[in-house]
Amino acid sequence: MNVARSADELEARPRAVALGTFDGVHRGHRRVVEEAVSAGLHPTVVTFHPHPRTILGNRVELLSTLDRRLELLDALGVEDALVVEFSLEVAKISAEEFAETVLRRMGTEVVVTGAGFRFGQGARGDLDLLRRLGFDTRTVTHVEGVSSSGIRKLLHGGAVTDAAELLGRPAEVEGVVVLGDQRGGTLGFPTANLAVEPDLLVPAYGIYAGAAAGHRAAISIGTNPHYGGDERRVEAFLLDFDGDLYGRRLVLELWERLREERAFASEAELVATIADDVARTEGAVRPVGPS
Repeated sequence: MNVARSADELEARPRAVALGTFDGVHRGHRRVVEEAVSAGLHPTVVTFHPHPRTILGNRVELLSTLDRRLELLDALGVEDALVVEFSLEVAKISAEEFAETVLRRMGTEVVVTGAGFRFGQGARGDLDLLRRLGFDTRTVTHVEGVSSSGIRKLLHGGAVTDAAELLGRPAEVEGVVVLGDQRGGTLGFPTANLAVEPDLLVPAYGIYAGAAAGHRAAISIGTNPHYGGDERRVEAFLLDFDGDLYGRRLVLELWERLREERAFASEAELVATIADDVARTEGAVRPVGPS
């Protein structure tokens, strides 16, 4: 998938454009994108980064990084993605100007959005406006029960299996592997310690079964209370893996929450519990939500 940062970088050609932020690319987002892909024109997404609500003064815990969002859109068959760098200046652009300088400039003929999507200064733009401007517009109704806010609530509670039902895929957290305390290696379970972007949602503290880099993984999110930690860590022990992950971007799938994190009476008890976590990870089932 080609990624552009300006409409001028894209050839003017007949396009079907899915328009939206698409944070997390959940089941509802996927239906919007799939409608554009199936339209028979050049399938394109116009998305926004940073999240518009953050620029307007609201805190948003993102369900995916921009890189991951683009990977998920690519997997749906999108051929071009335009990432509009959202700013206060962009927020002041009228809906009509956005339609002409972004959508029309790259040859858009069909625009697909979710129900209720609005754009442009004061959120005055909608599909009715685009229809009056001559675009073929298509609205995709909401998937019942599926919303980014609902997914965030589930992840805050550690309900990753339920979140997968709304996402249509496993919940994820990602980051770059950095040097940690290196205690895991001394215990027989070397872990990859992730530096996570500050605006990315990290699910509830606990121990999870999941996967990373093609391997099953036992994943710890929390403060390592056994060692008196107070700083949040995201760590993963990759089963049957032998290699160097430092500096590598790692996407962790969270399949099942196994237990709360806690302190133990002894290090031997800690090691035995981790071994049980690994055994349960070996038997965990990857959740696959409905399409």
